[in-house]
Amino acid sequence: MHLELDTEKDSAYDIAPVPLIERRGPITMGLLWLTMVTAFPTVLIGFEWCKAGFTLPQVLLGTLLSCFMLLLYSVPATQLGARSGLSYTALSRNIFGRWGSRLVTINLILVFIGVYGLFALMLAGALNDLFHWPIATYLLAAGLAILMSVNNFFGFKGVANFARYVAAPAMIVWVFYTFYKAIVGCPAAVLTEIPHKSFPVALTAISSFVIGYAVWGNEPDYWRFSKPKTIYSIVPLAVSLLIGQIIFPATGWMVAKITGVTEYGAATSLMTNYSFANIAILSALVLTAVYFAANDSNLFGLIEAGENLIRLRHRTWVCIWATLAVIMSLIMSNIGELKSLESLFSLNCVLLPTPTVIMMAEWFLLTYVFHTGSISSWRVPSFKELPAVRWPAIIALLAGLTVGIATSGVIPGTASLNVGICSVQAWLTSLVLYVPLRIIEYKMNIEKQRIALEKTLSDASEQVDVV
Repeated sequence: MHLELDTEKDSAYDIAPVPLIERRGPITMGLLWLTMVTAFPTVLIGFEWCKAGFTLPQVLLGTLLSCFMLLLYSVPATQLGARSGLSYTALSRNIFGRWGSRLVTINLILVFIGVYGLFALMLAGALNDLFHWPIATYLLAAGLAILMSVNNFFGFKGVANFARYVAAPAMIVWVFYTFYKAIVGCPAAVLTEIPHKSFPVALTAISSFVIGYAVWGNEPDYWRFSKPKTIYSIVPLAVSLLIGQIIFPATGWMVAKITGVTEYGAATSLMTNYSFANIAILSALVLTAVYFAANDSNLFGLIEAGENLIRLRHRTWVCIWATLAVIMSLIMSNIGELKSLESLFSLNCVLLPTPTVIMMAEWFLLTYVFHTGSISSWRVPSFKELPAVRWPAIIALLAGLTVGIATSGVIPGTASLNVGICSVQAWLTSLVLYVPLRIIEYKMNIEKQRIALEKTLSDASEQVDVV
């Protein structure tokens, strides 16, 4: 009965602010976020960077700079949710308009359903490598996609408790044991190795993964359940990124250097053996906890997005998204894990955070330029109350997405444009466009209100004269 009550509470807050009494502290949020930015792909990417010829100093400096840039985005993004209590898609309504909000929502759904299906497939592949079950990987992935939805039947509490008590502790032990083992076995000469690739080239590749994987874009969906203090975001975010996006990729790089294994498929089997001393059941338990926790968060974000389109019961959305995830895992099995991973996270860091950057710009303008109220007083209107689009936000969003996707290298034939950090370029493009367009719109609205007021006063004066 208690779990049912918590589920209904979470459902009630889908487009309404989460009250302070329902908020969690920094430890719970930190452990949850750790499971959201750390998983098996974050160690496997170290093998890819070693294969690409990046040195360990390049990996360490590249991940450190990427995490710093990510914090500049993530801290205000999390506070956007913590201080308003509103979800990502609910916040998008006022800023993007009716159809703009739907566009933002659909982008989130496409990315998250893809990641959910991919993680189910990756776990299925890892389990089959460990136990050699007589079942096709894509069929096992379909079954796992359904099982991974169970925690979300209990709302945010189910997601947070699994991260706090199961996934995060297992992950912390796994990360530090593997890192210690790798650093002991890796020769000190790797620190002075001559690089074969320039640092700008390395930074482009490294930042694309780090920001693409660790940025969620819909941070308000999770952090609206956090207490609204900036320090409660900074510390959990920094610690999570240190473990998930610096220590873990460096561990993968060192293991690749020690063993000479750099191929993706072989690296998966090697890491499970290297970390867990060939104890298959231990490997399976840790990997299952890690992937389940990551997909808990993916599914929770999908449910929040669905509620912005159609109001359904929380558990109905769980069933809908789990079913679609099964289909997506089957599609991903034909594309390939590595190609799917690179494409999804290159798109993720552009499609989802760019609207959030625009939302943060609106927050800044309303608070410090227009002086028209605090974020805690924001109201979520119905779609009927909204204009079809808010042009400043739509223009800025489409321009940012165009720049980000064009420079991401995801589209065939655009390799020559794959320069710089595609996500940051997308964010800056949208920001540079939105701020002046929004100020112009605000001034035009003020002028319209002035003219309307003058006309009203003039009409009233004429009526008095007639009398």
